[in-house]
Amino acid sequence: MQFRTTGLLLLGAMALPVSGTAQTAPAPPAITRTVVAATKLPTVTDVPLHFKAVSITLQADEKCGVSAADGILYQLSGSTEVALDGEAKMLNAGEGLFIAGGKAAALTAGGGEPSTFLHFFLAPALDLGRPVETAPAAVIELYRTATPIPDLQPGGYDLNLTRVTFPARMPSNPPHHRSGAALYYIISGTGANTIDGKTEARGPGSLIYEPYALVHRWGNPGNEPLVFLAFNINPEGVAAVLPGGPEKKQ
Repeated sequence: MQFRTTGLLLLGAMALPVSGTAQTAPAPPAITRTVVAATKLPTVTDVPLHFKAVSITLQADEKCGVSAADGILYQLSGSTEVALDGEAKMLNAGEGLFIAGGKAAALTAGGGEPSTFLHFFLAPALDLGRPVETAPAAVIELYRTATPIPDLQPGGYDLNLTRVTFPARMPSNPPHHRSGAALYYIISGTGANTIDGKTEARGPGSLIYEPYALVHRWGNPGNEPLVFLAFNINPEGVAAVLPGGPEKKQ
């Protein structure tokens, strides 16, 4: 009888670790991507193209106009009514809109408060120095590429503005490159950007240009999410991001 009791106790002790191993660790938060605005371009090789980004502020109820190259608006704060092609659309914070090159749009700060937004352009060199939003808008140029975007190929391309969120404490992703090119704008958080083995911190307001052949990595070592915009161009039907480095041309 004593032997049987001891045996039962041993079995109970051996069973304890089993319930512990049945627990599953929670999956880490995923990267989220939200396409804010997008369009398709039939060709990008007629003339050399550049990226350009500006910040615009309209005071309460102020109005301005814009007629420039292909571009996408992104509302940072306040709201803006955009009148285009006989229709009006109100952009609230976090929303965006594509405006085709040569189209005239009227912009009005809404809600009785100042409006601040970004305007990203895919522009020929001749348009880089031309005014964008008209007075009384306060326009600050944030970035322009010094040379045309390289390695663009014949055929259709996708142009989009995507808001990307990296969760806190996310390790750097594997090395990769763009199939076209992208211009980043960091909204919040601080990212770790690694190029040629060197890692730099990139905080709010930073703009980072990624041409086709640039092999790089991104991570988020901080304790808050990293949120950024990617103004991106890639060949139609091809992923915007490709693993590793580009294939060497023969």
